[in-house]
Amino acid sequence: MSEIIEVKVSSFGSKRKYLMMRYTCPVTGKRTARSTGTTVKREAERVAAKWEAELREGRYAPASKMTWQDFGLRYFAEVLPGLADKTGDLVGSVFNAFGRLTPPRRLADVTSGRLSKFAAALRAEGKAEPTIRSYLAHLRSALQWAVDMGLLPALPKIPKVQRSKASKLMKGRPPVAEEYERMLAATEKVVGPAAAPAWRHYLEGLWLSGLRLSESLRLTWDRPDRPCIDLTGRRPMLRMPGEFQKSGQNQLLPLAPEFCEFLAATPGDQRRGRVFRLPGLHGIPQPRWVSEILSRIGQAAGVKVNTHPKTGKVKFASAHDLRRAFGTRWASRVKPATLQLLMRHKSIDTTLKYYVALDADDVADELWAAHPGNTCGFSGRNGSSMGRQETTEPLVLQGVPKCPLMDSNHQPSD
Repeated sequence: MSEIIEVKVSSFGSKRKYLMMRYTCPVTGKRTARSTGTTVKREAERVAAKWEAELREGRYAPASKMTWQDFGLRYFAEVLPGLADKTGDLVGSVFNAFGRLTPPRRLADVTSGRLSKFAAALRAEGKAEPTIRSYLAHLRSALQWAVDMGLLPALPKIPKVQRSKASKLMKGRPPVAEEYERMLAATEKVVGPAAAPAWRHYLEGLWLSGLRLSESLRLTWDRPDRPCIDLTGRRPMLRMPGEFQKSGQNQLLPLAPEFCEFLAATPGDQRRGRVFRLPGLHGIPQPRWVSEILSRIGQAAGVKVNTHPKTGKVKFASAHDLRRAFGTRWASRVKPATLQLLMRHKSIDTTLKYYVALDADDVADELWAAHPGNTCGFSGRNGSSMGRQETTEPLVLQGVPKCPLMDSNHQPSD
C-alpha cells in the first residue's frame, strides 16, 4: 500500500450525476469517496488535486469516531508499558483528572477550548502552575500519539501556562540545619525507641546525599542492577541503571564527599544488601509509606516548609525537602553545571531554582571573598570596617583529601 495519499477521479455509473473522487487511507486502508460537483473531467481533476493537497498537508480529515474511553484503554495498553512506573502512574492521574473535570465523549471532542477549560479547572482546584503544565504536556504526548496512529486528524493547540508573578519556584522551602536537628530529635516520638536509630540514620543519609526517596530505598552496596555504591574507581560513585532514571540512561555519578564520610562509618563486613534498612519491613519499603512517616517526623518537629495561599493547608518537611536542602547547600559551593550533575536534573533551569533559595548575605560574602581587593566604602552591621584589606590569603588547594571509604587495600584505577 502506498504511504502517499493519491486522489483519483472516476465515474460510479450512470446513476451518479457528477464525477466522483476517492482515495485510500495509507494508515487504515479505508476507502473514502466524495463528489467533485462537476461533470467535466478537467474541472473534476482540479477539485481532486485540491483535496489531495489538503489531505497530504493534514488540513482535512474526518472527525474521529473513537470514544475517549476506548482511546484511553488503547493508549494504556500500547504506550504505558514502555514508560517508567512512576510516569505511568502520573499519566493515569492525568487521564482521570481530565475525565472528571472536562469529560469528553469522543476523542475528537478534545479541542483547544476543552484543554483550556481543563487548565482553568485544575487552577481552581489549587494545582500549582508547574503541575498544570505537566498535566498538559502528558495530554499533548497522548494526543500526538493519536495523530501518529491516524486516530485524530490533527493535534489541537495546547494552551500555554504562564507562570504568575506571585508563584513560587518551589513547593516548599529547604529546611535549615537547626530544623534538620529538630527532625532527628523528634524521630523517636514518631517511630518509637527501638526503630529510632535506623530512621535517624536514614534521615542523615537523605540530608547528606540528595537522593530521591525511591532511589534511597533501593540503594545497595553490591547490586549493579539497582542503584548502588561503586568503589572500583578513584572516588566513590553512584551507579544508576537506566530503569531507575527519569532519563532512562545508565550513569556513573559523583557522590558528595560528606555523604562518602557518612557511608564510611558502616563497617566493611556490613556493606552488603541495602544501604538503608528500616526495621520491621521485608523487601523494598513502599515510598508512599516511608514518605508519610518522614512527614510525620517533620510535623512532630514543627518544621513547616509551605502554607497553601488559598486553603491554608500546612506542608511539613518531607524527603523531597531534604533533597532541596542538599541542593541549596551545594549551590553556594559549586557551579550550576556541577550542581546539575550532582542533582541529576535534565534541565539546567530546574537546577538554577536552588540558587534562588540562597541567603543574600551568604551570596554577598562569597562575592566579596572573591573580590581581589575586598574593598567597600561602608561599615558592617557590627561596626567593623569593610574597607580595603592590606593583606589577603589566596585560596590555594593544598592537595586532594583522602576518601575514608577507600581503604588501604583499594587500588584506584588510573
